[in-house]
Amino acid sequence: MSRKDLLDTLHSGVESLGMSVSDKMPARMLAYIDLVGKWNRVYNLTAVKGRRNLLIRHLLDSLTVRPHLCGVRILDIGSGAGMPGIPLALAAPELELVLLDSNAKRIRFLRQVVAELALDNVTLVQQRVQEYRSTEKFDTLVSRAYASLADMIESSGHLLSDDGCIIAMKGIWPGDETTAIPEGFHIDRVIDTHVPELNEQRHLVLCRRDN
Repeated sequence: MSRKDLLDTLHSGVESLGMSVSDKMPARMLAYIDLVGKWNRVYNLTAVKGRRNLLIRHLLDSLTVRPHLCGVRILDIGSGAGMPGIPLALAAPELELVLLDSNAKRIRFLRQVVAELALDNVTLVQQRVQEYRSTEKFDTLVSRAYASLADMIESSGHLLSDDGCIIAMKGIWPGDETTAIPEGFHIDRVIDTHVPELNEQRHLVLCRRDN
């Protein structure tokens, strides 16, 4: 796929998600995709191959969560190759993002991304979420990596502000997961989302603390 075709797909995808496209954003997002592809050969960051697939399945997929974030202080749990944290940082520089991952190789890759793309709104932390402590709570906890919604809440709930939200990014309808919520939390809503150029189910599960 040519660079022009990639840029056209990116522009139309971002606009269909209701987001504005700055002058520098498309080039920086493609640079990120290229870094993922380059490092993936050695670090095995993702099973997704090819620039177009990376653009749609990772970058545009990550941006679907943007309208549903609470506040500006965001924790990306199990960030892996940087999703959704890096696309959000590129698209919304007003956000303050902490990307958390326990894997040293992934953090090494993310350091390179932050340096090359000059992302001053991103902080990297190498630690398990259960052990991570922050002096300031987060407005949103988000993850694409957790297999279980209950596990996500149990392991990360201590990091959420009183009026913040937890967002679990899922594929198909989460079904039974919505009935097994830890005490002190509830599901606020389940949102059926659409990733541009992708004919697959995507859902966001938003949870909050009980009042």
